[in-house]
Amino acid sequence: MANRSFDRGSNAVMTVEKPTFSVLGPLEVRLPGTAPRLGGPKPRMLLATLLLHANRTVGGDELAEVLWPDHRPRSTAANLRTYASALRAELGRAPARIRALGSGYAIELPPHELDLLLFEERVAASRECRARGRPDEAADLLARALALWQGVPLSDLPGRSLWDRRLERLAQARLRAAEDLVELLMAAGEYGEAVGELRALVADHPFREDLWRRLMLALHWSGRQGEALRAFGTIREHLVTELGVEPGPELRRAHEAVLAGEPPPRPPAPHGLPTEPALAIVSGPSGGASPQGASGSPADPALPVVPRQLPPDLVDFTGRTGEAAELTRALAPGGVAVVTGPPGVGKTALAVRCAHAVREAYPHGQLFLSLGGTAQPGNTAQPGNIAQPGNTAQPGGAVSPSGGVWSPVEPGELLAEALRALGAAEPLPPTVHERAALYRTLLAERPMLVVLDDAAGAAQVRPLLPGGGSAVVVTGRRRITELPGAARIDLDVLPQSEALELLTAIVGAERLEREPEEAVAIVRACGRLPLAIRVAGARLAARPGWSPAVLRRRLDDETLRLAELRAGDLEVRESFDRSYRLLPDDAARTFRALGLLGTRPLPGWVVDAVLDRHRSDDVTDVLVDANLLRPVGTDLLGQPRYRLPELLRVDARDKAGEVDMPALARVVAGWTAAAEHATARLPTTVFRLASPAARRWRLPDDALRRVAADPVSWFGAEHETLVEAVRLAAEAGLAGAAWGLAAALVPYFDLRCHFGAWAETHRVALEAARAAGDRAGEAAMLRGLGQVALYHDRYAQAAGMFRRSRVLFRTLGDVRGEAVSVCGLGAVGQFRGDRAAASRHFRRALGMFVSLDDRSGEAYARQALGRTCLSAGDLDGAADWLGGALRMARELGDAHREGCVSLQIGRLHDLAGETGRAMRAQGRALTIFEGFGDRHCAAYAMQGLGGLQAARGDWRHGSARLESSLAIFRQLGDRSGEAATRRLLGELHRSSGRRALARGYLHAVTARQAAEDTAISHD
Repeated sequence: MANRSFDRGSNAVMTVEKPTFSVLGPLEVRLPGTAPRLGGPKPRMLLATLLLHANRTVGGDELAEVLWPDHRPRSTAANLRTYASALRAELGRAPARIRALGSGYAIELPPHELDLLLFEERVAASRECRARGRPDEAADLLARALALWQGVPLSDLPGRSLWDRRLERLAQARLRAAEDLVELLMAAGEYGEAVGELRALVADHPFREDLWRRLMLALHWSGRQGEALRAFGTIREHLVTELGVEPGPELRRAHEAVLAGEPPPRPPAPHGLPTEPALAIVSGPSGGASPQGASGSPADPALPVVPRQLPPDLVDFTGRTGEAAELTRALAPGGVAVVTGPPGVGKTALAVRCAHAVREAYPHGQLFLSLGGTAQPGNTAQPGNIAQPGNTAQPGGAVSPSGGVWSPVEPGELLAEALRALGAAEPLPPTVHERAALYRTLLAERPMLVVLDDAAGAAQVRPLLPGGGSAVVVTGRRRITELPGAARIDLDVLPQSEALELLTAIVGAERLEREPEEAVAIVRACGRLPLAIRVAGARLAARPGWSPAVLRRRLDDETLRLAELRAGDLEVRESFDRSYRLLPDDAARTFRALGLLGTRPLPGWVVDAVLDRHRSDDVTDVLVDANLLRPVGTDLLGQPRYRLPELLRVDARDKAGEVDMPALARVVAGWTAAAEHATARLPTTVFRLASPAARRWRLPDDALRRVAADPVSWFGAEHETLVEAVRLAAEAGLAGAAWGLAAALVPYFDLRCHFGAWAETHRVALEAARAAGDRAGEAAMLRGLGQVALYHDRYAQAAGMFRRSRVLFRTLGDVRGEAVSVCGLGAVGQFRGDRAAASRHFRRALGMFVSLDDRSGEAYARQALGRTCLSAGDLDGAADWLGGALRMARELGDAHREGCVSLQIGRLHDLAGETGRAMRAQGRALTIFEGFGDRHCAAYAMQGLGGLQAARGDWRHGSARLESSLAIFRQLGDRSGEAATRRLLGELHRSSGRRALARGYLHAVTARQAAEDTAISHD
């Protein structure tokens, strides 16, 4: 590229002034007198880094990565201080100052002392001159800006990843400045000067057809037709040989214009010069009429160029194959597509990728307009302020939770920007309606590809839809469904394979292949969000001394995760904040509260509980439309469910404060009320211990009807969410809520044998109750944990818990709680073979239940006493107790208790030698338990029925039932049930002559019995 500056009056080459510091080429420092001695490579690298980020602080960690990319010394900070001090001393004569700020450093200097800042200042001044209709001054400034470049920035120093983004932006700015200068030169008719600039540009960008087209026309209009034709031959050979494609339509039209000897366009009047870089509109090869401006005068015929406003494509764009194909198909002439999704999901990246893919189909150009749908509010409210009630959206803008007023770019302003890009004459039409009409007229004659990025909504987009043969792609965080006929593409986070592919493209395969598990953990911590993965990858790429495990450990802590996901000007939290600031108060409050509610998908009524009112679908819709809350389908009960995307959940939780904790308490209270509503309709509730102090929040009536209609299915849909709710309440210090909900879940866990979830909820609630000094909660949770230990044959542990809970219940005066604990002690005695202790405890519990008129408890105690009599061989006593229990169960309509009693009655008939009656009773029990889905009790019925069938000689059916019960006992961890079934199978196989098989079963029983005897002796 030519490094020169022009005096617009004489065209004489001017001497370029040299600033004190230069980075646009080799690093140079020019001081009066002798040249400064900067020392070795590290001081020069330090100075280069500070100059690239002049007047800004560069952190100590970033500087260390530049100076020691492989292995940092222990004395990193001390070495940095030494180098900085040496530079200060050497640069003492320079109008610059190196300052230590916190853990970092900054160099402070005026713009004219650094070529980089001077370049940016002159480019900005050029644009201002151009906007004010002074193209000659604009060209002078651009030429002087470009003359500052002496080659590749910092070409004498080894590259560093911390510099890459800054240097990339500089390279793009240099290219834009050179293109702007060419355009100004050609607009002024100075084609010879433009040729020199264009030859340098095509040398740097040999496949840019638009640059070659301009070069051909500049050569032709400066009287060098032969060179213009040779230029066409050169680019055609490059394209065919290197890329296997022919020149595009614009380049071919320029070739035809050269062959036809078409004259150059007349130079425009100064006030008609376009005010943006690629702002030209030309007649086609046939020389058709130019479009009319608002005043009736034609738009000025400008340069034979077209708008090429697409941002650069991402070289490491990854995945989205299906979405890209769908969007590319939608961008056929006349097509409209809308790409929406949560912040950071890659909407603009996909739109730009597909726009580049189809741009050749739109030779008249591409427009890119930023609609500012999530722009930063102009208000200076401090971050972290909590929205105050009453803030609502105002006409023309919205009040954000931090108090700032947000307003997207008005359609009139956007139309003005587009019309200038299309070369429309000033003054532009005054109204939105007239500007939209002119915009449609221009694009009807020259269909283009239009990208409308970051749209606030359909109302902002409609005036910008061109119609005709143009294609439009709209991106936005809000769901935009009101545009008729538009293809809608809703982006979600990446699949894991594509997320890993993106991370690999940024970091490099070799580093990640050494620690594949850490790479998976990183993308999981990033929630598979493209922006987060890009930031994480940039951090790793900038720190070659880090292993992936280092970053993974830093991302593990959710409270610090978003702070870690920041690299340069990429920041995940700031991207989220742009959406959060736009929420009305109720939606912002709901968003924060949902962050406290864990990772599970939630039913819609949860938002009601958060806001403490019913019918809050309007707030849910706001969050869904903003893509901050994702619908995740409908559960088995027909309830729509929602989930915060992973990193948004972390952000919401970080934003939540004490003001949001009552919302968490209400949600847990809602779960408690719903669980108790469902529990009351389960077939068995004998171990239920409700908390009178736990708060309840009533769900909407339609939600309660769903719960009541099928309580088992409701628990099945919600039990993982309920388990998490117990944990969240315990962690928040809501001890009463935690144990109240845990207690409400016991009947379902008992019915469905969810012993792991039962133990988990009770352990966390027990810790919370003890920390809060809640003795009722401690007693209830100990009782529940004792039952789980009993089911797992941990008799000593179960007895200890039952005894402690009994003492606590007695101290509290809770007779029913004490009775349930005493029943547990009776069961321990029974399983240990201590019939006297079992009978004593069950009789005591029976008396308590009778005193409370608790007939369900009484039925249970009578059945337990009947079972104890059976174990002792007291058939008459067993018949009395079991007969009474059966009558009570039928009177209560308690079919599950009837099944439990029938199981024992079957054993009674078996001991009495009444096999037929025994089988009918066991069959009745099995039918009841299978109807309720109670696998545990059903396994005991299968065991009894299978043994009876085998005893009658029906070995095939008997062994099949016994094997089925054995599988269930093994799965549930019921060791005593497993041992009894093994014994029956062993005896069955021995009696049928299968001695080896019998020995296997019986040996396992003997070994288990020995282990049990040892354990009991140590109780």
